[in-house]
Amino acid sequence: MLFMSDESLFSSRASHNSPQSRYTVRVTRRDNKNPKQPRETSRKVGLARALSKLGLCSRSQAADLIRSGRVRLNGAIRLDPETPVRLGRDRVAVDGLAVAPSERLYLLLNKPRGIVTTAADERGRDTVYSCLSENLPWVAPVGRLDKASEGLLLLTNDSEWAARITAPETHLAKIYHVQIGVIAGVDLLQKLEQGLTTKEGEFLRVTRAGILRQGERNSWIEITLEEGKNRHIRRMLEALGIEVLRLVRVAIGPLSLGTLAKGASRPLSAEEKIALDHALRSS
Repeated sequence: MLFMSDESLFSSRASHNSPQSRYTVRVTRRDNKNPKQPRETSRKVGLARALSKLGLCSRSQAADLIRSGRVRLNGAIRLDPETPVRLGRDRVAVDGLAVAPSERLYLLLNKPRGIVTTAADERGRDTVYSCLSENLPWVAPVGRLDKASEGLLLLTNDSEWAARITAPETHLAKIYHVQIGVIAGVDLLQKLEQGLTTKEGEFLRVTRAGILRQGERNSWIEITLEEGKNRHIRRMLEALGIEVLRLVRVAIGPLSLGTLAKGASRPLSAEEKIALDHALRSS
């Protein structure tokens, strides 16, 4: 089941891999028998953010479009990405075509190791968008997994929902399975939970740590974070002199990776979306 909002008047899409690509707009005729259309609230946001909220492209891509003179607000070209916009009241157009809210799309991707979580990479490396269909509307990653990490990654064109998922104050649990190059013991788990200072001088800790299984030379441990920093787990283990062999995110709140194949993606079911929203409200 594809979980998205009601179809909008226009659905826009930017090329995933190039912020400078042309933008195409698919027009859907308004149903005259049902003139009521969903409207955004009229609170003011910056023009670049408005384009992102409408699901056209990322905020940085929107800023490029605005500065290049391709965006009109109520018929007038605006060059300042921070120009205030009243969503649901003001008219916004790109290349002469009106922009209205896109279908809301919520995807789960099993990110493979070796690709980067970004829309475009200046070094030409493969990005998470290489795993997605070219026919999808524009979506953005919800948070990040570094190049060497793998597992559950959410993508969406609902920027406000994405912000709630990643906000530290939500304390939404994220679970990782980590293979390390030592035999883990209780002392290691206690150090991770009690916290330590990294070589950069930052104090980090994990919410929970446990042992999954052990081999002759390495172990799999499970780590839960509620407020993750950049390379949080890797930097903690590095401070302890422990090599990370694999790092896989297996769950975000009530949502689990399950048996989804590496590099595959699927839309969230309505039930999964509702469960995540409930977890956000309860946190």
